[in-house]
Amino acid sequence: MSDDQRDDPQAAGEQRDAARHLLMNPITTAERDPAMLRLIRRHEAAVDRWFTQRLGYRLHVDTDTARLYKSTYVPERRPLLATWSTTRPLRQLEYTMLALLCACTAAGPAVVSLRDLVDEVRSAAAEAGVDLAGDAAERRALVAALRWMIEQGLASELHEQVERYSTDETADAVLRMRPDRIALVPLPTLGDLDFEASAAGSSRGEIPVRQWLRARLVEDPVLYRDDCSDEEWGELRRRLGEESAWLDEMFGVTLESRAEGIAAIDGLGRLSDQRFPTSGTTGHAALLLIEALVAQRVDRPQPVWTQTEVIEIVSDLAERNATVWANDKVEAPPKLAAEVVDLLVDLRLARRSDDHDCWLTLLPAAARFFVDPDLVTGVQERLL
Repeated sequence: MSDDQRDDPQAAGEQRDAARHLLMNPITTAERDPAMLRLIRRHEAAVDRWFTQRLGYRLHVDTDTARLYKSTYVPERRPLLATWSTTRPLRQLEYTMLALLCACTAAGPAVVSLRDLVDEVRSAAAEAGVDLAGDAAERRALVAALRWMIEQGLASELHEQVERYSTDETADAVLRMRPDRIALVPLPTLGDLDFEASAAGSSRGEIPVRQWLRARLVEDPVLYRDDCSDEEWGELRRRLGEESAWLDEMFGVTLESRAEGIAAIDGLGRLSDQRFPTSGTTGHAALLLIEALVAQRVDRPQPVWTQTEVIEIVSDLAERNATVWANDKVEAPPKLAAEVVDLLVDLRLARRSDDHDCWLTLLPAAARFFVDPDLVTGVQERLL
């Protein structure tokens, strides 16, 4: 227990709340989360020490902004999200536009017209060797990137709305930019046009083993034995009690350990962009697919299925649930199967291969979401 926690009985809970918030919201601004920013500033020293010493992250805090740099480990398939209509990942062209916008606004000006900003983006693209067609698709991508920046507190609309530009190339607006915040965004380098690939390719380098392992436990749904070397796995198992206590103190998570791997379980279910089990057709189909695959696993030497087999199972599930699932998904089983597999891969419950004959491998953690009605099959002994 720190001195702050001894002097203030509420400090431990407040510090945990601040750490949990930063983990899910690496950019926190006074406009969007005034109460949380005050909490982060109040406990900046303790929370910064936690992130720096235990995870190797870096925390920047100023009067109206907090930015957590997660440089120790950047998980794959963790895209930036567009959340202004339906939640979805940003598309590749939108990433490109976002990178160009950051590159041409990080040094100012503080107020700019949309037309001038479009000219700046085109100049930055030409300088970087990026070919822009200037068509409607690019206008929509630019608007999506700007809306992401507005949502994150990096810009705001002073006059008119940028949305009009997506359908009218003559539309204009006036924006207030926050160059100081924009300069805090990119990781690892400003001007890299492929944000997603650059982040996913972040190298471990000289990062201490224990920091890397903790970051994996925090950022990934599950850390499998195969993700680690023998030395790393042995180190984690030897210090599991200590690691569990630290992660509980910081985030309120519990480590669930099996021979196949370790998962950090959040009892509140909020430390993830994707909750599971979840509602909706894709979420329900994913849960039922796990049940079907685990049931078949008993008769298979390996938990591997072909693409055709998975589509057939999903097609059967769609037929049986046609009255409650979305019509467009029921009528297109291959598309629904792809969405379900995407979800399972993102949650590290399955692994997908480019080989259609061994397309989907069920991973051990999937068994957490399967209930054996007879409790006699022994499935749980083989799966995490």
